[in-house]
Amino acid sequence: MIEKNKIRFRIYSAAIAVLLSVGIIGFMFIENMSLTDAIYFSIVTMATVGYGDLHPQTDIGKILTLIIIICGVGTFLGVIASITDLFVNRREESLRRQKLDMVTGLFFSEMGSELLKRFTRITPEAETLHAVLRVSDEWKDKDFDTAYKVLKKSRFTIDSRGADITELSEYLQNRADLLLRLIENPIIQEHENFSELLLAVFHLRDELLNRSDISKLPDSDRIHLEGDMVRVYRLLIFEWLRYIRYLKESYGYLFSLAMRVNPFDPEADAVVKNS
Repeated sequence: MIEKNKIRFRIYSAAIAVLLSVGIIGFMFIENMSLTDAIYFSIVTMATVGYGDLHPQTDIGKILTLIIIICGVGTFLGVIASITDLFVNRREESLRRQKLDMVTGLFFSEMGSELLKRFTRITPEAETLHAVLRVSDEWKDKDFDTAYKVLKKSRFTIDSRGADITELSEYLQNRADLLLRLIENPIIQEHENFSELLLAVFHLRDELLNRSDISKLPDSDRIHLEGDMVRVYRLLIFEWLRYIRYLKESYGYLFSLAMRVNPFDPEADAVVKNS
């Protein structure tokens, strides 16, 4: 919506610039007005606030004035409306973004961070992730950008042989109500990546629940489940990094807690200690 308003604003602005240029040049040559008078008369004509102190003397000048009035009034009002819509839509977009990030924060607080910890314990890339994602209050935009680029090039893998998949299945089943409430929230539909993450978690949960005995799976099925876990893990990491960046920019106190419980920091501890 904001992008459409920007395009409309540019079109109206370009139209006003053309009309204004035509009016100024036309009045200077047709009505022999000075540059100042031509600019003044063109603007007050387009804005329909003429004071009667200047008016066209020739028939061609009157025709030009009518053209500017007919074409310019709607265009001028269009610019004003576009500017108003931009401010209103930006405000609404900001409020929607805040609501979405509140939902995202609830997800990570209730289960997202725990899932990250569980998957990080069984990934061969754990040490690399610990190094890349140990976010601190000294991080700048370039640090987040660097972490994102490294993650984009990373090949995420999961080795479930050393994990208790039954425990993971029970954990996801216990969070079923939370997942349902989140996915039913209409604000989620505006964030494609987060919606995809929730669907991936739901799918992993369903895959696990449809096994009668998870402790005795053939290697082929275990590898299939690892693929589902990797899908969730990858989406979780990128959404977590985006959310942490948002907290760093907007909510220092929430960011402080997020750093102290960082799932990629083996020494993470919520207890505040003297440095």
